[in-house]
Amino acid sequence: MANLLIVDPVTRLEGHLRVEVTVEAVSGTQQVVEARLGGTSFRGFERLLVGRNPTEASHLTQRICGVCSVPHGVVASMALEAACGAKIPANARILRNVVLAANFMQSHILHFYHLSLLDFAAGPDSPPWTPEWKVDRRIGESDSARLIEHYKTALRVVRQVNEMAAVFAGRQPHSPAFIAGGFTQVPTREAIDQARKHAATIAAFVRSTYIPDVEYIASQYPEYGKLARGNGNLLSFGAFGLDEGKSFFGPGRIVAGGGEVQPLAPKAIGEHIRRSWFADSAPDRHPSEGITQAAYPKEGAYSWLKAPRYDWQPYETGPLARMWIAGRYRKGISVLDRHKARAQETLELVEALPGWLDGLEVGGSVYTAFATPTEGTGAALIEAPRGALGHWLRIAESKIAHYQVITPTCWNASPRDDKDKPGPMEQALVGTPVQDREHPVEVLRVIHAFDPCLACAVHVLRI
Repeated sequence: MANLLIVDPVTRLEGHLRVEVTVEAVSGTQQVVEARLGGTSFRGFERLLVGRNPTEASHLTQRICGVCSVPHGVVASMALEAACGAKIPANARILRNVVLAANFMQSHILHFYHLSLLDFAAGPDSPPWTPEWKVDRRIGESDSARLIEHYKTALRVVRQVNEMAAVFAGRQPHSPAFIAGGFTQVPTREAIDQARKHAATIAAFVRSTYIPDVEYIASQYPEYGKLARGNGNLLSFGAFGLDEGKSFFGPGRIVAGGGEVQPLAPKAIGEHIRRSWFADSAPDRHPSEGITQAAYPKEGAYSWLKAPRYDWQPYETGPLARMWIAGRYRKGISVLDRHKARAQETLELVEALPGWLDGLEVGGSVYTAFATPTEGTGAALIEAPRGALGHWLRIAESKIAHYQVITPTCWNASPRDDKDKPGPMEQALVGTPVQDREHPVEVLRVIHAFDPCLACAVHVLRI
């Protein structure tokens, strides 16, 4: 007999997410046979930008999220640079990379220890770890205590990562350092040396604690290495530009879990709103022409997230997609693979930092002056910690006339599209076994592995 389970809100993630899953017996096992994810706040941030000076976008869009504000600052600057043809100095490129890498690292460490770990290991029998569901946990008391100590250590490490970013970018989050034309801070020898010391400490934690803890959890819950594959479509916009037009993570696509990286054509991106509370008659509208017009209530709709698609197909985005496309992690597509790829990516980024810092020219230029065009368009694609992030800008009469943002969680937690294809997380949930209908922790383990950020995906809540 089918049974609809609802978790609203899903906790231990940024923002408000509602999940509905239908559970029924399949070959004698109770499992998810259908899922629907709903963002429960109105997505309207782009409308706040209309009429503003284009230079304000790099500061205002950072307020979309308090965790991954840095990539919004970077990509908004890049979109305006594309509109006016500005080229930034090498110092600015490197400084953006360093601060963006720090943002990735703090987000990944925070995600594993403070958002996902308690799905698998019990905390102390006291607040803030209680109340909690009494569910399947296979980790003994002593090992749980060790992991909780690492949970506490990780809080200090996340702070240190933010301090490293602040050496160059100032306040974290919502740094004022990201501006079209470059960066605001000229590198000094003292700042470079300070960042290098931070990076060494962070690298030691990642090697000695973070990666071993992920591997330990994987050893205790091996079945999650086979759950939540989804359709196997993976997408990355690429990030961390290097010399000679190369990048640390290149753009590309993987289709159905294959090995060959397919090219990425931004024109093939479209947004669908059939199951979203928005008014628009055109299916698969390109984000450069995206419309943000609320339509609530709306028959058949169940989310404030639009449904981004690439050539009409849903794609998963995030650390696993980046690492797979880069050829650095291809062990599988599952709950555990998402955690392992995220941890491995953290290590690779912190190990890349010393080389990037070596490339900085002390006292060198960080800014190229430019003139904001009276009319023009610009777009920029980059990676945020959770995956593919795009900003599309149109300028008219020297003001922002149109702005559209597609965040990683819009890709991953999207609702069904105009062909009624489920989003990546909706597909990944299908087949997940559920032991206890009152406490479906298995569903939460799948959701948390994607690290959804509804703060980025939906922006305004009226109470």
